[in-house]
Amino acid sequence: MIYIGVAICVLVCAAVGFGMTAATGKAVEAVARQPEASGKINSILILGLALAESCAIYGFVTALIMIFTM
Repeated sequence: MIYIGVAICVLVCAAVGFGMTAATGKAVEAVARQPEASGKINSILILGLALAESCAIYGFVTALIMIFTM
């Protein structure tokens, strides 16, 4: 049962990776369309990626805790 929970936590990390890839691709497309707005797009992208990465880190840490304590 614990391994199912760990698999779900790791799945969160994988999903965040796909989401970050999609967000980066859309940001690159937006900068290609409007180069003058690149500063604002870049700052919003960095904020979004930081929040997504923290979600992935929480999932990874939860998985490690579940593996080593139970």
